[in-house]
Amino acid sequence: MTTYAHSGHSCALTARQIAKSFGETQVLRNIDLDLAPGEVVALLGPSGCGKTTLLRIAAGLLAASSGQMQIAGKRVVDGSGFNAPPEARGIGMVFQDYAIWPHLSVLENVAFPLRMRKLGRSARNTRALRALDRVGLSHLADRFPGTLSGGQQQRVALARAIVAEPPLVLFDEPLSNLDRELREGLALEIGALLRELGLSAIYVTHDQSEAFTIADRVAVMLAGKIAQIDTPEQLFAAPATVEVAQFLNIGALIDGRISAARGFTCSRDHLNLPAFAGLAPEGPARVLIPRTAIRHDPQGALMGQVLRCQFQGDRYLLHLGLAGEQATLVCPADRPAALNSHIPLAIDADRLRLFPQ
Repeated sequence: MTTYAHSGHSCALTARQIAKSFGETQVLRNIDLDLAPGEVVALLGPSGCGKTTLLRIAAGLLAASSGQMQIAGKRVVDGSGFNAPPEARGIGMVFQDYAIWPHLSVLENVAFPLRMRKLGRSARNTRALRALDRVGLSHLADRFPGTLSGGQQQRVALARAIVAEPPLVLFDEPLSNLDRELREGLALEIGALLRELGLSAIYVTHDQSEAFTIADRVAVMLAGKIAQIDTPEQLFAAPATVEVAQFLNIGALIDGRISAARGFTCSRDHLNLPAFAGLAPEGPARVLIPRTAIRHDPQGALMGQVLRCQFQGDRYLLHLGLAGEQATLVCPADRPAALNSHIPLAIDADRLRLFPQ
């Protein structure tokens, strides 16, 4: 499978201070983003966070209120109101519903962008077949979309997006309408294809698992801003804010205080973490206890009450409460535990994260 040669530009996309307002409502708040050649960045966030708005600005389907943007070194948005039209940006795009025409063959669907560019039939068919070969579908060129599986249709949409060898491909939640099992399988396929082809891409999704499967880096968007952008592993290991930790559902957040003498203590005084002494100013704080930091240990000093026992096939997840705390700890276990029973827990302090308030 052929890999695309990257352009000489240091960034596939550069965005600086991109803002967008609809009337009095500010949807994007001064977004900065750099996308390296061959890199896949996912925009992950809840509905209304601005991720689709940012994608539409990159596509030229929506004008930014302010800011600058370049694609492969070419200016497409600037603060003076200039907004290059979609056809002048040379990008590929994969839509939520694939946007595949049922009356056209697979080859004709893929060749359509080249047809719009007035390329001759022979040249566009040659390039369309090459794009289909890159996604493993050249043998289906004469078929019609209605005879293909969901995964094959997704590959047709991707082949059409890359047929003109664009510097950037944009994905607008392409798997959101599918059931979870099919979505997980296609996410693996898309991630593998993007890496094999060496494509630069921005992938919008509200599904955390999908973003982590497909992207090299994930930009968590909250309230119109990029709250944190990092590798999936680093997002989990070191969330930048309480809000990022809450959105990613990494673990339990416990309220307490930091003191020079005792470190972190929670308000009910059943969780004491002296290792945090001197690491932050004295005062209110929250500590994040990830699921990976807790284990059932007969010698553990912390007691948790079993609120729910969830069987997951290869293990159990115990949902545990601490006395007087609203937060719920989640602990993996090899065997079930009785509801309302109390079990001793050990905490890996190296995995905890402190958020002074």
